[in-house]
Amino acid sequence: MLRITIQESADARTFKLEGKLTGPWVSELERSWAAATPVKPGRAVVIDLADVTFIDYAGRILLARMHRSGATLLACSPLNQSIVDEIARAGRNLLILLAAAMTLASGSRAQDTAPLRLTLRDAVQLALNENPQVQIANLNVAQSQQDQTIARAGLLPQASLQVYEQTRRLAVAPLFGLQQLPPGFPFPGHLGPYQVYQGGPNFSVPIFDLTLWRRWQASKEGVHTSRAQNQGVREQIATLVVSQYLGSLRASADVKAGQSRVDLAQALYDQAADMQKSGVGTGIDTLRANVELQNERQRLIEAQTQFQTSLYGLAQLLNVDPKRDIELADQVSFFNTPAIEVDRSLEAAYSNRPEMKALMHESRQVALQKRQAAESRYPTLTFEGYWAEQGLTPSTAIPSYTYGVTLNVPLFTGGRIGAEQARADLELRKVSQQEQDQRNQIALQVRTAVAQLAAARNEVDVANQAVGLANEEVTQARDRFQAGVANNIEVITAQDALARANDNQIVALYRYNQSRADLARATGQMEAVYAR
Repeated sequence: MLRITIQESADARTFKLEGKLTGPWVSELERSWAAATPVKPGRAVVIDLADVTFIDYAGRILLARMHRSGATLLACSPLNQSIVDEIARAGRNLLILLAAAMTLASGSRAQDTAPLRLTLRDAVQLALNENPQVQIANLNVAQSQQDQTIARAGLLPQASLQVYEQTRRLAVAPLFGLQQLPPGFPFPGHLGPYQVYQGGPNFSVPIFDLTLWRRWQASKEGVHTSRAQNQGVREQIATLVVSQYLGSLRASADVKAGQSRVDLAQALYDQAADMQKSGVGTGIDTLRANVELQNERQRLIEAQTQFQTSLYGLAQLLNVDPKRDIELADQVSFFNTPAIEVDRSLEAAYSNRPEMKALMHESRQVALQKRQAAESRYPTLTFEGYWAEQGLTPSTAIPSYTYGVTLNVPLFTGGRIGAEQARADLELRKVSQQEQDQRNQIALQVRTAVAQLAAARNEVDVANQAVGLANEEVTQARDRFQAGVANNIEVITAQDALARANDNQIVALYRYNQSRADLARATGQMEAVYAR
């Protein structure tokens, strides 16, 4: 069932939906949408999905049409939010919609072979929508919401319809407590066969049962726990994607630096060979230059292989087609690291980390379960009964009914209630210890990330200076070799120093960017910093 409420305000018209957007209710929403349009210019149209528990394929199609016509979709649950994000992404790219329509029409799945060019922010957003672990976490939240609905159903009246028709044949002797009828008994030894017909509703209503109420409250905390765990998974996936993307940037920088060193080694080899031909240089100088050239080529091959394998790992995290290539759009900005604002305080980490939120809601859930166990000692009061048409045949049936109130007072439960309370106490103590351990881990992670970030910033400054000095050393050594003042041993030594300086610069920049990501992860701001 779907309940549609249209709310009007000065600047917006809001369609508030409650229930399931499935089957005939999709048509009902479409009729309400058509009847409420057009909207005055300047007023927004909002589709509020906060209280929608399920959206089928037809509902998604209708929401996509509403979005394309200018409506804003709002969602709270992770499952609905993923649907809204998918619709928004499709709306930003009409070509994708056309390709999807052609795919559905042909009954086959089209394979996009064009390279997927991604910035770091794009990669994180794609992973948060497509990664299987995130999807599983979304389904866990949806499952906990259904558990809450099941627990709430226990508080509501229950009714069922029962219809049956039976054929009975009874032995007379057992009715009188006899093994067999005495001789000369004037009646047959059995009754029937005869038919019995009954049809009508059964019903029950819980009037007073605190355990059902506590179970429902605990299920609500379970939903909050699942949402916090879902956010924890999203933070973890964002961390993995950022780390893999930065590693790919590092590998890409290694390839560029390796290619630059190969070009330099080739130029120095050509220089040494020309000087040998002109009689100024020696064969050993040319041989040393050639050995250095081959070494740099070997390093370049290793760097290229590392870069390709890092892209494969990124594709796995993004859950994209393995046959599709990935291009890094942030390659140019690797050496230009923009500032990222992150609250470094422990208080922010304690309040933002989803692990702490999950433990808090888990503690509340266990406390409610303990109260549920204690309150199971109390009496329960239930109203129940049935009304039915009863008779030998449907045509001869007459109304019959039974109703009453049942009072159930627990007297002896074999120690079950005490054991449930003791188990809940143990669980509370365990959650408390987990919370304390988590706080210690967060404090360590935040302080370590802050210290590593400061050190990495200094390493970047030193590495940049070292690269400048190494380039100057290569230039001077090359000039001295060209002038015949020295052999190319100085050039080879300067080349090695430049290679080490380039490697140190790339490693320092990688550590700096990774340290900023570690700080964002430690303070629970990974998605907020890198995905928005």
